[in-house]
Amino acid sequence: FLLQQMQGTIFPAPNFNPIMDAQLLGGALQGISCEKDVLIDILTQRCNSQRLMIAEAYRDMYGRDLITDLKENLSHHFKEVMVGLMYPPASYDAHELWHALKGVDTEEKCLIDILASRSNMEIFQMKEAYLMQYSNDLQQDIDSETSGHFRDTLMNLAQGTRMEGYADPCTAAQDAMILWEACQQKTGEHKDMLQMILCNKSYQQLFFFFPQVFQEFQNISGQDIVDAINECYDGYFQELLVAIVLCVRDKPSYFAYRLYNAIHDFGFHNKTVIRILIARSEIDLMNIRQRYKERYGKSLFHDIKHFASGHYESALLAICAGDAEDY
Repeated sequence: FLLQQMQGTIFPAPNFNPIMDAQLLGGALQGISCEKDVLIDILTQRCNSQRLMIAEAYRDMYGRDLITDLKENLSHHFKEVMVGLMYPPASYDAHELWHALKGVDTEEKCLIDILASRSNMEIFQMKEAYLMQYSNDLQQDIDSETSGHFRDTLMNLAQGTRMEGYADPCTAAQDAMILWEACQQKTGEHKDMLQMILCNKSYQQLFFFFPQVFQEFQNISGQDIVDAINECYDGYFQELLVAIVLCVRDKPSYFAYRLYNAIHDFGFHNKTVIRILIARSEIDLMNIRQRYKERYGKSLFHDIKHFASGHYESALLAICAGDAEDY
């Protein structure tokens, strides 16, 4: 089983000069009319660590905070993109989770996207950032803002205690049996068992090494585990369990599916599109684009172009990147 090389769309810029970039940004932001093209050219063409160095140079040069200046000069979704690019990854996750938990309505899908897909290390860093930025404990906030088995599963994921790189061939059939029973019985205890396995067993155990839990499940039940979960459970608990399974199998496919839904089912759900593009830009956005094209026939670039406009569109397309033949 070959793991495909994961590839983002944003890379470190060669011949990088943070002082010059800070100067150009300062000029673009101070002018009578804000030069948005300059902001796009610089901020989408530097990797995150370079953007942070630019922010530092900007502060030294102007005595002001770049994020604050972007917020003051920009508006709407374009602002969200530019400001989002300025957070370190863990801080960005923390920022998104905070707004998902503390907004007028809890945004369950945002919680699902982030917590179902991050590694232990990413979760650990995100919790630290959350505490620093909001003086709150992420797990306590999940506990108070969500409920039921959905909450229990999120809490489990937020512990960041999934086994990594380890597979025990002896327990695969046993785990599969427990999952199958949990889909049949649906008692509280069974739901606990279900989420314990999906949240704590390693990706290798669940899917990559033989015998794998998901394959054993198929053998026992004659059914794909996603179909079984969809049949037996409903609501956000079901969505979260399915998201975990899809992320274990293939994260880029999961995010391609989420982007497609966000673009087509909700009349362009801007927040979701922005969050996924920024969060995955240096990890696997190139792979997400490939899966999107394979699965939906149209390129992600084409669909964004169709639904967004103006500088907002230009910024999203710049993050999306790619060659003309992909469109």
